[in-house]
Amino acid sequence: MTTLLIQGGRILDPASKRDETGDLFVADGRISRARPKGKPDRTIDAKGRWVVPGLIDMHVHLREPGREDKETIASGCAAAAAGGFTSVASMANAGQTIDTATAVVYVKARAAETGLANVFPMGAVTKGLGGRELAELGTMAEAGAVAFSDDGQPIMDSEIMRRALEYAARWDRTIVSHCEDATLTRDSVMHEGRVSVELGLRGWPSAAEASMAARDGMLARMTGGRVHIAHVSARETVEVVRLMKSMGVRLTAEAAPHHLACTDESLRTYDSRFKMNPPLRAREDVDAIVAALADGTIDVIASDHAPHTTDEKERELAACPNGVVGLETTLGVVLTDLVAAGRVPLMRALEAMTAAPARILGIDRGTLAAGATADVTIIDPKLRWTVEPSDFHTRGRATPFAGRELVGASTATIVGGRVVFERA
Repeated sequence: MTTLLIQGGRILDPASKRDETGDLFVADGRISRARPKGKPDRTIDAKGRWVVPGLIDMHVHLREPGREDKETIASGCAAAAAGGFTSVASMANAGQTIDTATAVVYVKARAAETGLANVFPMGAVTKGLGGRELAELGTMAEAGAVAFSDDGQPIMDSEIMRRALEYAARWDRTIVSHCEDATLTRDSVMHEGRVSVELGLRGWPSAAEASMAARDGMLARMTGGRVHIAHVSARETVEVVRLMKSMGVRLTAEAAPHHLACTDESLRTYDSRFKMNPPLRAREDVDAIVAALADGTIDVIASDHAPHTTDEKERELAACPNGVVGLETTLGVVLTDLVAAGRVPLMRALEAMTAAPARILGIDRGTLAAGATADVTIIDPKLRWTVEPSDFHTRGRATPFAGRELVGASTATIVGGRVVFERA
């Protein structure tokens, strides 16, 4: 029996509302109720640190198979471990779409080879992300797909979305929706507002997101299916989410760190590190999303980690692809800009990165309860560090947080009782 003792840390487990200083015991890859007999195989001194359930990121683009120049499953898992994430859910829009059971099995097998993080694949809703014909949802679910999403492409056909919700419900899976009315966002570069007008750039109106969130919420209500609104960026969408939840719709939502900490003012430099989809919006939107996260209207914090090659991101703003990396900065941004700033309580922030995504995806992670898989993140809440993209484990380098000093970082990441990352 392999044993691990994590000694003297502040144990924080939102799932069980546990907040106490003490020791955490691990035996044969699981949390142990009592200290195992004999001397542990390893002891980690966690005094002055937080011991939390392994962080879960339910919105990650790993790019493999097909675009290994942007990211591989191995490099993405290394980035996850370095950022304190023990589990990630991978989106279907790799270089080759994950729209068959074979593709789902491939992602799981490649992730198992790395051993650095649990990877829970999502399957595509439609074949080739084309929005016209449903993919093989049932066989993908049986192969291990934890949810379905055409993220990166909106599903414009309401009938297709209706059928997807109905079919996914048969396997108790969630449809993760990229809410965008593409007829309103053609050739857009940034948020439609005062800054876009001043810069002379075509804007992406908030209504394009909120209207699709409302449609998908109503379809979920009609079908009884489950829908999760990805990367909420607009205050109007927050209002839709709040309304749908009040109506009892099976709807959940997430926000990304860049939408919680940055605004469209960043685009005044025409810097592609601030270009993503949905775009950075106005200060009023950021404030609304932060408030919704704090009160639980928005359930989850997810990075929307979307690596691109440096050559792609260095193109002129209108021509470069949307997306930034986030696995290695999410925790630091959340602790600095939300928790330390007093905007989101610590336990709520941790819940949004542990128990909440585990519940939505239906995976047996996100807790430190006795008997649970020993996925653990140890955090130094006082560690000051500067975001330096050249130090990243991901192949992507584009981040809106480059050069920022952040306070708080993971110092050890433990997956199934094995230490897979330690900060030097």
